[in-house]
Amino acid sequence: MRKTSICLNTSLNLICLASILTLSSSSIAVAQTTVVQTNVRHIQEDDRPIATGVWVGDTLYLSGQLASPATPADPVKGTPAVYGDTEAQTMSTLTKIQATLKTEGLTLGDVVMMHVYLVGDPDKGNKLDFPGLMAAYTRFFGTKDQPNKPARSAMQVAALAAPWALVEIEVIAVKSSGKPAK
Repeated sequence: MRKTSICLNTSLNLICLASILTLSSSSIAVAQTTVVQTNVRHIQEDDRPIATGVWVGDTLYLSGQLASPATPADPVKGTPAVYGDTEAQTMSTLTKIQATLKTEGLTLGDVVMMHVYLVGDPDKGNKLDFPGLMAAYTRFFGTKDQPNKPARSAMQVAALAAPWALVEIEVIAVKSSGKPAK
């Protein structure tokens, strides 16, 4: 039973406060605390400043991934690596993410959230190449073989850490128990 009182007289304030504290402490005594422990595992290489990903329970947080070179640099000829346009870099990045997920026992179908960071393509007047992103993305998500689509945000940024990069993608994947939530 909950009691509410209004204290109008200043001399009764201490009595009212004591009454309220008594009621509050009896309510607190009934509260129960549950402690949940979550396993955390970092996927990291000694020579890298950040983890490739971090497992928290059944959820994998994968750090932002960049494309691999389409054509490696040739130091003998003095030519730099070529990474391609937004579509080529998206294909490379999603292929890299797919391989990382596979080593962790996951697939692209387990990806629940994706953040895509895009730089304006210099060959397109520094404009965002969203059609290039989508041309590659739709080969991996929403297909007959892999119908799942993650929640996703895509945004243009001023620059990425690597000066040649047009695309960086980070994902969150969850190891499924087999039944979707309803």
